[in-house]
Amino acid sequence: MDAFGDLFRGVRAQGSLFGSSTLTAPWSLRFVDGAPLTLCTVLDGAGWLVPEGHPPEHLAAGDTVIVQGPAPFGFVDAIGPGAVRVEPVDCGAFCATPEQGGTRHRLGWNDGGPPGATGATTLVVGAYPVRGEIGRRLLDALPGVLRIDPDGTAGAVRDLLAAEVAVDAPGQQVVLDRLLDWLLVCCLRAWFDRPGGAPPAWYTAHHDPVVGHALRLLHAEPAAPWTVAELACRAGVSRATLAKRFTDLVGEPPLTYLTRWRMTLAADLLTERAQATVAEVARTVGYSDAFGFSAAFKRVRGVAPSEFRRSPVGEAT
Repeated sequence: MDAFGDLFRGVRAQGSLFGSSTLTAPWSLRFVDGAPLTLCTVLDGAGWLVPEGHPPEHLAAGDTVIVQGPAPFGFVDAIGPGAVRVEPVDCGAFCATPEQGGTRHRLGWNDGGPPGATGATTLVVGAYPVRGEIGRRLLDALPGVLRIDPDGTAGAVRDLLAAEVAVDAPGQQVVLDRLLDWLLVCCLRAWFDRPGGAPPAWYTAHHDPVVGHALRLLHAEPAAPWTVAELACRAGVSRATLAKRFTDLVGEPPLTYLTRWRMTLAADLLTERAQATVAEVARTVGYSDAFGFSAAFKRVRGVAPSEFRRSPVGEAT
């Protein structure tokens, strides 16, 4: 496991809303689900994404965008003075169930004909749930709207997604969920790796042979009794070299990073395992006693573990 892969513990598709529609202009869709992340992919044609608080984005065939919620956003055939205005169709949870239209044709979507029809735009949308403190850490690393060009691995996964959406078959929702996971990972890697990008420090550090190895060790065994000396030995460098290189690339010393990651894991455990005691959570993330864990948790999170569990943040996780 690595820092990037670990964040997807709290970001996993399961029964996600999927829609596929072939639209003939003029059309206007408005997505009101309030999903934390929504993927939109244009298979044919073109249109304009209109997110709240961000400038419109023109999307052509093959383009994929990821939009952060919960604010609604629109998708229209045209914008500007010459655009024909039509009443937007709200696309929300009401059109998510198979009995209300199935995977191919969601209730309320204007279906203009088969994919590839002349002048038509085919759009595939997936609303993505994001849960817990681990998921929030991923959201914090992303802009409100990010766009991926139609190439690379993401493009190949998008083609598989389009093929699966077009058929009704046993186990389809499971396949769609896993393809959505795959597409999200590929899109985010492409976004972080793009020329001139500004990926999070923990992502960039994975490309370093020494610090990347240390990060993978910490994420593989977060509860282990790590010391800088042990990490340095495993990474094949001196203690001083690892400490400086890690701090320079990640922005904080190795054990500070480990403590913050342990507290992120603990925050989710406190809310997901209601019957677990603070001492049990402490042992799970590498602390031998509840007192030391509670002190570290309060130092990092600002509240004691029991208070966090009772807080609105903890209850909503």
